[in-house]
Amino acid sequence: MLAAAPSAVQPATHQASGPRTAGYAGQVNHGDAPVPLVGISTYVVDARWASWERRAATLPASYFELVAAAGGRPLLLPPASTAAEGPGAGAEEVIAVLDGLVLTGGGDVDPEAYGEEPWPETGGVDPVRDQSEVALLDAALRADLPVLAICRGCQVLNVHLGGSLHQHVPDVVGNLDHRSAPLVFGEVEVETVPGTKTAEVFGATTTVLCSHHQAIRRLGRGLEVTARAGDGVIEAVELPTARFVLGVQWHPEEGMDQRPFDALVEAARRYRAERSVRASA
Repeated sequence: MLAAAPSAVQPATHQASGPRTAGYAGQVNHGDAPVPLVGISTYVVDARWASWERRAATLPASYFELVAAAGGRPLLLPPASTAAEGPGAGAEEVIAVLDGLVLTGGGDVDPEAYGEEPWPETGGVDPVRDQSEVALLDAALRADLPVLAICRGCQVLNVHLGGSLHQHVPDVVGNLDHRSAPLVFGEVEVETVPGTKTAEVFGATTTVLCSHHQAIRRLGRGLEVTARAGDGVIEAVELPTARFVLGVQWHPEEGMDQRPFDALVEAARRYRAERSVRASA
């Protein structure tokens, strides 16, 4: 577990005006229910805090605070570059002790992973992070571990399952609604598919905070589209054959939206309880 250090990058700004959902105050008391352990992927940047300047594994606090508010115990997972067997080393062992996994937002997935050359607009590619998160995700899917994949995480999920991405959404839809500028979050209304976990969590329509210039193009194996924006961009997917695998292209943590974290932690709690029963049988 690693304490998060603030990034040297300038903080993101919101272009938002609507109501916001509950944040930290929405904590739920689960009594004596077991506390599920939820791994959260992090990223490595040049960071500055107090008088220190170092390469550090960082993560916005909202991610782990929302997991904690939902009743989970967050464990931060840094993408290490020095493991002898590569950045994915030990993924199965990590997943074996977790009850849930959050893949977080960040830079673009390497287009080589879906058979393309990078476009000029593609940036922030981190092969070490890609390999680390893919290994964690692969082990999680094989274990049927609950997974919440956010923005970049949603793209990692899709590409790992054989899908591809639009490398620059404005060239496809002709607008900047999904990201007007780097580090800017804007409101986008999405419509969910009835009968899906996404609809159960977010309702028929919901206004979300987006800051993505890439999005799903070819859908990965087994995934189903569960929400779209008005311009047709895929904003959420699920793996219906899994216990709980939900990918959202937006950033619920920026609006302190407790809903998907509550859903993940509840699924993780059931996973932990079932694992305990199997272990005692």
